[in-house]
Amino acid sequence: MARMHSRKKGKSGSTKPIKKAAPIWLRYKPKEIELLITKLAKDGKSASEIGLVLRDSYGIPSVKVVCKKTITEITKENKLLPDFPDDLTALIRRSVLIRKHLEENHKDQDGKRGLTLTESKIKRLVKYYKRTGKVSSDWKFDPERAGFFMK
Repeated sequence: MARMHSRKKGKSGSTKPIKKAAPIWLRYKPKEIELLITKLAKDGKSASEIGLVLRDSYGIPSVKVVCKKTITEITKENKLLPDFPDDLTALIRRSVLIRKHLEENHKDQDGKRGLTLTESKIKRLVKYYKRTGKVSSDWKFDPERAGFFMK
């Protein structure tokens, strides 16, 4: 599938395991994995960061294969789900960083285009999340107040 704002096709990214069954060499039980996820979520990590930690530090290739639930479902059950979805906060952080870059580099035309593309992605995603109910219907993206999404 093609990228959103270019004509290129992306090839990078990690691949999922081929087998849809839990590997036999895995030492962790599903309950232990859920406890690890809740511990990492309480530390303030996002779902993607939790998945990276579980893969790299604990050797868990796929939480969904072992636990039959995703990381987001497990955090939702334990009431540890953040207020805003992870992809939306990542895009907002990116737009804040681009704005900070453009304050110092006024003539960066590629940066200005990147900012408009990023903010159009934000608006499209907010529209979807309002429709599905993950974000309140009266929430609006304000670039001036978006700095609180930075950690």
